[in-house]
Amino acid sequence: MNFLAVIGRVVIATLAEIGKLSKFTWAAVTHIVRPPFFLRMLLQQMLRIGYFSLPVVALTAFFTGGALALQIHYGSSEFNSESLVATVVALGITRELGPVLGGLMVAGRVSAAIAAELGTMRVTEQIDALTTLSTNPYKYLVAPRIAAAVITLPLLVFVADIIGIMGGYVVATASLDFNAGVYLKNTINYIQDNGVTSGLIKAAVFGFIIALMGCFHGFNSKGGAQGVGRATTNAVVSASILILAANYVMTSLLFAK
Repeated sequence: MNFLAVIGRVVIATLAEIGKLSKFTWAAVTHIVRPPFFLRMLLQQMLRIGYFSLPVVALTAFFTGGALALQIHYGSSEFNSESLVATVVALGITRELGPVLGGLMVAGRVSAAIAAELGTMRVTEQIDALTTLSTNPYKYLVAPRIAAAVITLPLLVFVADIIGIMGGYVVATASLDFNAGVYLKNTINYIQDNGVTSGLIKAAVFGFIIALMGCFHGFNSKGGAQGVGRATTNAVVSASILILAANYVMTSLLFAK
């Protein structure tokens, strides 16, 4: 009976957390589309989330593209199909590795920052002060961050796609003795519009997940400095898991035959 009680408590706590997240998500989404709009806060968050994340996303994409080119060359050389390197690198970066790795890197940076910032505001009662001053915290704190992430993540992933393909090109031409013109021709011929578009759609969803998890855990943190640290960790972990799960679901939907 004690074992069943433990299971029951876990199930009830999980359902309660899902319900709290659902209410928070609904409130956040409705405040995004309803006036008034804090454009200055939106632009500020776009700068923090998008522009400041560009170096880490660019470096990740470049070295991922280079490593992918090496791995595909080593594998395809056993079957005399080295010409597939450019095609596989382009498809792999645009469809999967660009949005997923970009989303995970941004999740580690942005989701943690949002959770820490809002968590500190919660434990120091700054969010309560906003409510006292008749400023809706969802409208002022949550909505601009989520909107900025949804807008900037596709732009980051688009840049990551270009840099990742360039990383494969550099490695293929400098280390694997590929002809530069032929490599570029194969890349351009096999880049598909639906692959790029699907990656950008994934990026927008990942941006929503990243900002939502950071805002949710930070907004509901409690317990002082330890609570803020716990909220930051939970935000990164939950955002990363949801990104991987959402990637599988969207891949099965976008590329269903």
